[in-house]
Amino acid sequence: MCTGEDSHPDPAKRWQVGIWYCLFYLLFAVFGASIIRLVAIMPPALIALVLGLALLAPIANALMIAVAIEKERIAAMTTFAITASGIAFFGIGAAFWGLIAGLLAYHAHHLKR
Repeated sequence: MCTGEDSHPDPAKRWQVGIWYCLFYLLFAVFGASIIRLVAIMPPALIALVLGLALLAPIANALMIAVAIEKERIAAMTTFAITASGIAFFGIGAAFWGLIAGLLAYHAHHLKR
């Protein structure tokens, strides 16, 4: 993260971002126990809400990348929907069934052409 284009346009000055990372890591090290204690007394619904909001941007980015190629769009959304549903058959979780359904959708779409 410290060496990317987002940290600084000039590659020779990107090392400065590492200092900020170090300071924040030190703050978390010093106040980590207090932060965990605060989180532990929060209601579970509030924790789920905060985590859900924090994951909106990564999920939106992943979905945008997944549906970028038009011929793979249906397979990607099928995989996502079944995996997110949490279904389980024969003791096998949703991630496996989502992958299988996505592969079937992908091949069905390509057989159609």
